[in-house]
Amino acid sequence: MSEWSVAEPQKLTFDAPVSTLHVRVVNGTVNVVGTDEVSARLEVSEIEGPPLTVTQSDGTLSVAYDDLPWKGFLKWLDPKGWRRSAVISLAVPAGTRVEVGVVGAGAVVSGIEGRTEVRGVTGDTTLVGLSGQVRAETVSGNIEAQGITGDLRFHSVSGDLTVFEGAGSSVRADSVGGSMIVDLDTTGAPTDIALTSVSGEIAIRLPHPTDADVEANTASGSVSNAFEDLRVSGQWGAKKITGRLGSGSGKLKATTVSGSIALLRRPPTEEDPFGEAPPAASPEDTPPTEDATPTDKKVL
Repeated sequence: MSEWSVAEPQKLTFDAPVSTLHVRVVNGTVNVVGTDEVSARLEVSEIEGPPLTVTQSDGTLSVAYDDLPWKGFLKWLDPKGWRRSAVISLAVPAGTRVEVGVVGAGAVVSGIEGRTEVRGVTGDTTLVGLSGQVRAETVSGNIEAQGITGDLRFHSVSGDLTVFEGAGSSVRADSVGGSMIVDLDTTGAPTDIALTSVSGEIAIRLPHPTDADVEANTASGSVSNAFEDLRVSGQWGAKKITGRLGSGSGKLKATTVSGSIALLRRPPTEEDPFGEAPPAASPEDTPPTEDATPTDKKVL
C-alpha cells in the first residue's frame, strides 16, 4: 500500500490502476471527473487544518481524513472537526466506482460510468453525465443531476432534488421537507418513477409522447396537470391525478402530504418544434427583399 500525508497544496499522479475512489472531506470543494485515461490524478489546491491522508491499495484510491469514517458519515457532527477545509480535484478512469462524502463542502461528479454514491450533510452536490447507478443521501444538502442515464436513488431530510434531462430507467426519491423537480427525457423507453415527500413540492416534466401508468396524490396540496389523458379527482382535501399515458408500460407514482404536485409536458424537440415540418417554400413563393442579411441565430 502506498500512502501520502497532504498538508499543503500538492499534485499527485497514480500510475497503478484505479477501480474504486473514496473521498471524505469536511468543508471546501470536491471535483471528480471521469476520463478515458488509465492513470488517476489528484490536485489539492487549498487546504486548512489537519492533513488529508491519501492511500492507494489493490485498485482503491482514498482521499480522506483519518477521523472521518464512511460508516455513520451523516451522523458526524463533531463541531471541532468542522474547522478544516480542502479544495481537491480528481481525474479518474470513467469506469471507476466513486464514493464521495462531504460534510459542508460542495461536490461535483461528472463523466463517471461506474456506480456513484454521494453522502452529504449540508453541502450541495452536482452530478453531470453519469451513466452508472447513482445513490445520493443528504441531511439538508441539495442534489442537482443533469444528463443522468443510470438509475437514481435519492434520500434526504430537507434537501431538494433537481433533475434535468434525466434519461435513466428508474428514479426513486424520498424526502421529509425537500422539494423535487424531475425533468425526464426518456422518449421510447419505459421508466419507473417513485417520488415521496411530506411537505415538499413535487414537479415532474414528462416527454410527449410517453408511456406510463400515473398515480399522483396529495393530502392537502394543490395539483396541476398538463395531460388530457389523465384525470384529476377531489376538490377539497385529498386530490389525485390518475390515468394511463400511451401504452402504460412505465410507472409514475408521486405522493406528498401537504405539498403541491404538478405534471408538466416537455416542449417539442427543436427538430420538430410544431409537431410537423412546414412545407418548403418555392423560389416563386419567396418575395425578394432589398436587405437580405444572413443570420445564424436559432429561432426557438
